[in-house]
Amino acid sequence: MNKKLSLEHAVEAFAGFMVLLSVVLTYFVHPGFVWLTVFVGVNLFQQSFTGFCPAAIVMQKAFGLKTEAEMAASAA
Repeated sequence: MNKKLSLEHAVEAFAGFMVLLSVVLTYFVHPGFVWLTVFVGVNLFQQSFTGFCPAAIVMQKAFGLKTEAEMAASAA
């Protein structure tokens, strides 16, 4: 099965990675890195209401990722 990564799943994976990275940095480097976790959480929260996600825009332009709706439309 050759399943391509959708934009939505890429954003979720990136957010998860950033949270894990910020926890590691907070523990091993400096407690101030906890604010990176807060930043990621706030971005996810506002994106759920507004639909605006800067990371999605960057991933779409840089990697050419398509949304699930675009992928479904092209498969039909």
